[in-house]
Amino acid sequence: MARPAAAADEAPLLAEEPLRPGACSRELELREFRDRYVIRSLDGGAAFAVARSGGSIRPLSPEEAAAGSDCKVSRIYGVAGIIRLLAGSYVLVITSRKDAGCYQGSPVYHANSMKFLCCNEAIKYLTSQEKKDEAYFMSLLRIAETTCGLYYSYDRDLTLNLQRASKLAAGRIHKPLWKQADPRFVWNKNLLEELIEAKLDEFIIPLIQGSFQSAQFTLKDRPVRITLFSRRCNRRLGTRMWRRGANLEGATANFVETEQLVEYEGLTSSFIQVRGSIPLLWEQIVDLSYKPRLSIIEHEETPKVIQRHFHDLSQRYGETIVIDLTDKRGDEGDLSNAFAAEMARIRDVRYVHFDFHHVCRGGNFDNLRVLYNQIEGAIQKQGYFLMNSKGEILLEQSGVVRSNCIDCLDRTNVTQSFLARKSLDTQLQRMEALSSSESISMSDDINDIFKKLWVEHGDELSLEYAGSYALKGDLVRYGRQTLPGLLKDGVSALSRYYLNNFHDGVRQDALDLISGYYTVSQGSSSPFHTGGFESASYLPVASAIIVGGITATTFTLSQVGRNAQHLISSIICAGLTVGVVALVKANGKQFCSRPRLCGLI
Repeated sequence: MARPAAAADEAPLLAEEPLRPGACSRELELREFRDRYVIRSLDGGAAFAVARSGGSIRPLSPEEAAAGSDCKVSRIYGVAGIIRLLAGSYVLVITSRKDAGCYQGSPVYHANSMKFLCCNEAIKYLTSQEKKDEAYFMSLLRIAETTCGLYYSYDRDLTLNLQRASKLAAGRIHKPLWKQADPRFVWNKNLLEELIEAKLDEFIIPLIQGSFQSAQFTLKDRPVRITLFSRRCNRRLGTRMWRRGANLEGATANFVETEQLVEYEGLTSSFIQVRGSIPLLWEQIVDLSYKPRLSIIEHEETPKVIQRHFHDLSQRYGETIVIDLTDKRGDEGDLSNAFAAEMARIRDVRYVHFDFHHVCRGGNFDNLRVLYNQIEGAIQKQGYFLMNSKGEILLEQSGVVRSNCIDCLDRTNVTQSFLARKSLDTQLQRMEALSSSESISMSDDINDIFKKLWVEHGDELSLEYAGSYALKGDLVRYGRQTLPGLLKDGVSALSRYYLNNFHDGVRQDALDLISGYYTVSQGSSSPFHTGGFESASYLPVASAIIVGGITATTFTLSQVGRNAQHLISSIICAGLTVGVVALVKANGKQFCSRPRLCGLI
């Protein structure tokens, strides 16, 4: 049927060329003077200066930008925004990047590292409490610098999927990228405001948080490129335990749009799926237990919240099929039943419950066929988007499948990969790369490439929301659970426990600060309204032991296949780590890492 590709290499980057209308500068020079930072384009000539005393911005001519020699010079790859705190401004710049591949012919980059430039000399005039507050805010900026999964392009809007972009007026590409972008998917939307006000369009780069994976294989001696691109919504941005459910506007936590693009012989197809937390008002407050209780918030606005959420989906994607993968027992069951009851009132939205853990117990991935058989007709009716090399639209996707479990990570990723594989077969058959009786699963090499894309995609989304790799990766790779995979899932689950309890509160603060949910201003109340976290004198030691235990478990786990003794070592390390966790729990639930700034939103 198919000949495997020699390698799933990235498409070659485009050669350097003059900036297209609306494009951003690809490479910048940062000049650090004692009193100012100067940022100038190396391919466009534009430049601006930021005063180190307070962050005021001033556009510069090419001559002004080149003046002066008593400075430190370095290369940067983008300006991601500016945030103003008590002592002044902080400018976020991209200090290194990695080629991620191409999207519709335009290079896509991953922001490998970022750095805030401090323009805060006014800190010496702050009160002692304000200095303490500023130090905490700056620590949050350092967390934001390490944000993973940020992608961008200098000359193409990456926030719109192919179908939406193809329907917009051609003239939009002449606008600056930030004006083209869908604000829902711009991670640094709040940070761009001062740059927009200063009319520095050439320097404004929208960053998209999510996942970008691309691979190539061969069918009928011709290349097929498949790209998996996920965009995370910023309207309820947060960490796993501190952002659950929906807000009153109907925006949900961990809402992600995933686009699977296929390119073959001048044809390009796109298949869209979405995921998002159950759109009820609910929470799950960390208390050092492994699985904190789920709590549904009783609110008179709940029916309207659901209506707002699905109205938004129908306006953007068309007919919606909801796949609820939660359990029917315990707290999950209560939440699932409440969701089902609300969905019974929503017209024109099909709700399907599928108890993933029950039906696929024993790690049997193939049992997802039971689910697919229920919705096959509806998914085929929704279809996918297809256009030719001239940009002519041949087919359109008329709806979307919305999947959720509790976290919208592990079970959701397995289910979405199953549906994506079914759609990929259909797309390739329509493109005549496969016959009507063929499937990519008939070629082990191609099937492995597809599975690898979805495993890495799931890991990246999980790292962004939960801080650990995705669970159930074996189900995507092999269709079943393996012993090494089961142990790896155990380590990832333990990592999630540690991060959720001891790190995610502060990480949530960093996200609230960056996204503008918390605004810093003179005279605002101090975030240090509680002192519980600092008073836990034993916590740093316990944290170190837990991290060490996780590390040792991971290392010995990697050796399991070589020696049975390493399996025993893994179990012992994991057991000791769990013991320390239990000790921490016994000594005080009040020492969990909780957000200081906004709390639950």
